Amino acid sequence: MKTKICIDDKNLSALLLFIVISCQTAGEGKGIAFSIENRSDHAIENVRLTTSEYQHESVFDIIQSNDKVSDFLNMQENQIDGSYVLEFNRKGKSKTVKSFGYYTNGGPLGKRINFQIKNDTILSDFKGVPY
Repeated sequence: MKTKICIDDKNLSALLLFIVISCQTAGEGKGIAFSIENRSDHAIENVRLTTSEYQHESVFDIIQSNDKVSDFLNMQENQIDGSYVLEFNRKGKSKTVKSFGYYTNGGPLGKRINFQIKNDTILSDFKGVPY
């Protein structure tokens, strides 16, 4: 006896959407994508993004004024609750170290962080929070 499988357009669309989303997230691993945009008047140096557990880091030697960099922060070894730590040097000034956001049980709560560094402030925008 043969079993007939019928997939209507609605179910096919849902299946395709599931496959596309699965493929997009399959290679990422545990961590968070981020971008750092330097909107200040001067270059920033020794830029480092890590977590409060200091397991992995992403480092950029220099980000020129009005430039933007992007990367993925690996959090495979993170196991506890913590925050993200952004460090950098402004020319002629002391090192800036600032904590942002929150992750729990070693895992991010969102998909992406966008940082914007200005002359007198640092903005953070967390995207893809699943609640």
